[in-house]
Amino acid sequence: MPRPATDAVGGAGGPGPSLPPSAPVARRRSRRAVGGVGPLGLGVATLWLSLIVLLPLAAVLVSSLEGGLAGFWDAVSSPPAQRALKLTLTVSAVVTVINAVMGTLIAWVLVRDEFRGKAIVNALIDLPFALPTIVASIVLLALIGANSPIGLDLVATHWAIGIALLFVTLPFVVRSVQPVMLELDRDAEQAAASLGASNATIFRRIVLPALAPALISGAGLAFARAVGEYGSVVLVSGNTPRNQVASQYIADRIETDQPAAAAAMSVTLLLITFAVLLVLRVVAHRRTSREG
Repeated sequence: MPRPATDAVGGAGGPGPSLPPSAPVARRRSRRAVGGVGPLGLGVATLWLSLIVLLPLAAVLVSSLEGGLAGFWDAVSSPPAQRALKLTLTVSAVVTVINAVMGTLIAWVLVRDEFRGKAIVNALIDLPFALPTIVASIVLLALIGANSPIGLDLVATHWAIGIALLFVTLPFVVRSVQPVMLELDRDAEQAAASLGASNATIFRRIVLPALAPALISGAGLAFARAVGEYGSVVLVSGNTPRNQVASQYIADRIETDQPAAAAAMSVTLLLITFAVLLVLRVVAHRRTSREG
């Protein structure tokens, strides 16, 4: 007569090996140990974040309120401050829209087309990330300054500011959209094409909805970068009252011994960029929740 099968703890006739009652708890503890950093790691991360981010932000906030809320409002509502802020936001918004379109097009070409020098173009996209922004300003000054080799003198104009911001913010959109485009399933595109859909319809109805979260994220990061940009515009804007962006306004207030006014404008830019980044996080979270 065959002997009954035994389980891992010596039982007979069970459907398979059984685990001691403490095994699920042990597994959960093991998962927690592997997946988390524990109280010490959390404490170190919080301390580092506080020292590097929160403490400087608290310091500039305190400086901006030296004259109270009334002093803060007077500093950010003065005509020069309003003019600088309006110019900054307007040019940054226009630059973001342009880069959203052109960055998506460049990402499309890099992903879908093969051509000589593709690796070089890919490397050039990241150049504004690595290049010191003051060097970018010198390069642009040589290109569109008084001695321009192409006969285009745009220094001390809004065009010069826009070109500088286009240069430093282009990679944000390209590098946000490109990975998503690489992962796109092209079966739906091919099916739509076989049914007679035009390229424009395929892009609008199939590709663009898939790219939208990455495109919004890249555009938001580009806008946030443009709002606070200083180095690339410092030489080409002319720094006249008409062409002074918010970052230059802050630098001028520091040089003229008005630190409270400089801090007030800094806090205003921080609030704007934080609001943009927060909206991006909320949109991404909602989309992830819907997909989950």
